[in-house]
Amino acid sequence: MAEGFWLVVLVGGVVGFLLGLVLNHFLPLLFKGGLVPKGTFGWPLLGETYSFLKPHSSNSVGAFLQDHCSRYGKVFRSHLFFSPTVVSCDPELNYFILQNEGKLFECSYPKPIHGILGKVSMLVAVDDTHKRLRNVALSLVSISKSKPEFLNDIESIAIQILDSWKDKPKVIFCEEARKFTFNVIVKQVLGLTPQEPETSKILEDFLTFMRGLISLPLYIPGTPYARAVQARSRISSSVKAIIEERRRNPENSKKRSDFVEILLSIDTLSEDEKVSFVLDSLLGGYETTSLLVSMVVHFLTHSPTALQQLKQEHQNIRSRKQNDDHLDWEDYKKMEFTQIVINEALRYGNIVKFVHRKALKDVKFRGCYLIPSGWKVLPVFTAVHLDPSLHENAPQFHPWRWESQDPMCKKFTPFGGGSRCCPGSDLAKVEVAFFLHHLVQNFRWKAEDEDQPMAYPYVEFQRGLVLNVDRCSETTM
Repeated sequence: MAEGFWLVVLVGGVVGFLLGLVLNHFLPLLFKGGLVPKGTFGWPLLGETYSFLKPHSSNSVGAFLQDHCSRYGKVFRSHLFFSPTVVSCDPELNYFILQNEGKLFECSYPKPIHGILGKVSMLVAVDDTHKRLRNVALSLVSISKSKPEFLNDIESIAIQILDSWKDKPKVIFCEEARKFTFNVIVKQVLGLTPQEPETSKILEDFLTFMRGLISLPLYIPGTPYARAVQARSRISSSVKAIIEERRRNPENSKKRSDFVEILLSIDTLSEDEKVSFVLDSLLGGYETTSLLVSMVVHFLTHSPTALQQLKQEHQNIRSRKQNDDHLDWEDYKKMEFTQIVINEALRYGNIVKFVHRKALKDVKFRGCYLIPSGWKVLPVFTAVHLDPSLHENAPQFHPWRWESQDPMCKKFTPFGGGSRCCPGSDLAKVEVAFFLHHLVQNFRWKAEDEDQPMAYPYVEFQRGLVLNVDRCSETTM
């Protein structure tokens, strides 16, 4: 009798759960006057998530989007990440979503991401917390980007990396790019050099942290996800120790020119927010920037005309300087072709495929679509960047398009948009430009194989972009 009772309770619970799922997620379709975009929900619970995340070349939209856009149009409904979802491949709707952050839409990354990043990470925080963190980030970037000390650090670290290739006929470029960007960001944020013990300790934990971000979110001891959560805790402890040391020795702190020095004087952030801010800075300045460097080098490898024009630009800049003169902000502003090469790599390579948002209320867009309250919304940047109706010869790497095309437009959103547009985008571009300055003048290279940037959805080169390198006879380093 007791077993029968609990069986009824169990079955009733399952049925109730499924009924609640239907009422909460699918019933809005029946009462919105047919305005919810066309589409399909796929399998129960999992929906179409697996197909949506299926790996594909990052300079293509992938089979899922190609199929769904051809069947339902640039805006369609699906069921992704355990939620009914509106997917937008339309530049106008994407822009509308990004510009209405906090009003009609809210950042809504999957919960496991919160577990790794922490509750006060700028990447997942909302409302006032996000505004405070972002204002600090913008202030720090504004102070840093044209400071001679920061620019000198970037150039010196780039030269150190390239000098280490002296006796190497072959390099795994993605690894070299990560060394470069990590050394730059850890110096800028924490004032640490590659030789200091804390640097290697933080790097080891940070690599564990990064692997967990793209793993199956199961907190079971020994899994990449669990190790990532533990690594974040250790990084937080290391950062807190650095902050405490600076507080105890304020004179030593003043000698350093880094984010921690400035954070110590900011009263609007809690201790946890300061630590989280440091981690966010490391994350943003490491992975995405190193990938951008790799993207640029990969695409230049297959575009000798662009490479030659880029090389000429940097030779012209160097010819106006003494051999031992550092690059400065004025030099950076003269790197005009370099800027359009970077823009084209961002458009064509698509480091960020999409972002996660959620509708805070029922949203009607131009009378065409209705996005029900609580639904996930995914603005897909890749689809807009590779849309042939928006970009002429979209499936080709063609930097010269930016000579006549405005990069500040709705059709180009490599760093997101609205109040969540990446605050460190300018710093990333400076790093790439300075690295290229020394690379193109001092090395020739060829790709060892046809490695391609693949979206998993996080973009990576499957074999690390192996290059055969040869140092030029005349050096300018």
